[in-house]
Amino acid sequence: MATTIKLLLTAFFWGGTFIAGRILAAEVGPFSGAFLRFLVAAASLAFFLGLREGLRPPRGRGDVLRLILMGMTGVFLYNVFFLLGLKEIEAGRAAVLIANNPIGIALGAALFFGERMNAGKIAGILISVSGAVIVITRGDPIAGLRGGFGRGEACILLCVVSWVAYSLVGKQAMGRLSPLAAVTWSAAAGALGLLPFALLEGVHAAARYSAAAWGSILYLGLCGTTIGFLWYCEGIQTIGPVRAGLFINFVPVFAVLLAALLLSEPLTASLLAGAGLVTAGVFLTTRASR
Repeated sequence: MATTIKLLLTAFFWGGTFIAGRILAAEVGPFSGAFLRFLVAAASLAFFLGLREGLRPPRGRGDVLRLILMGMTGVFLYNVFFLLGLKEIEAGRAAVLIANNPIGIALGAALFFGERMNAGKIAGILISVSGAVIVITRGDPIAGLRGGFGRGEACILLCVVSWVAYSLVGKQAMGRLSPLAAVTWSAAAGALGLLPFALLEGVHAAARYSAAAWGSILYLGLCGTTIGFLWYCEGIQTIGPVRAGLFINFVPVFAVLLAALLLSEPLTASLLAGAGLVTAGVFLTTRASR
């Protein structure tokens, strides 16, 4: 029971990152926001890593390279595109599009690692992509041909590409490192990569950020990254990756509901239909991948 509650809260926290990101993007530049998020996350993750495994930096050249690549893709690029996208489009729409991450990972694993594509995976991918098209075009696919696909949607889809790269590199890195160590050191690498860009953007003025911006940074760093990661890994260890992974399907649901409640974003028919199709597609693909 405790594990189920933690996994539901993890999905809730991850859904809330889209609301926090939307608030942060309205005030803070993408490099500064991403850097501060992962400065908080790397520090708190390092604390737990020190308690559980000890702070021993990886020494192998291959391990270091993989961690840097993870930092540049899943931390640097993902979060810059995340904040750029949320500056342009609604949090609920962004959450539904990013919910296609498992679809991209399944395709990447088939392309680069030769993992088999079966009927369940193909059906799930087609269903999920159709849901994304409905969300992007707001239920009017012809509008996409007339300019309905904007910079915000492009940035969010680039988030998916960045996360796929992070996940595929991470799959190799976690063959030699624990998940906690891999995430901690890649978060630190990403934060270091973001630092010079954040300085150029004016992160030194962070003391003048509003309470809402700082609250969003702390939420993203602690709840959206550290606590979410620790509880999700704990769930995998307790009930296994198949059952724990199913809780990820709640993320876009929580995001859409929170966006409507806290940001007054409309619950349109196209958004709800797209969210349902994406969630169903991800569920089918995930089950078929097991």
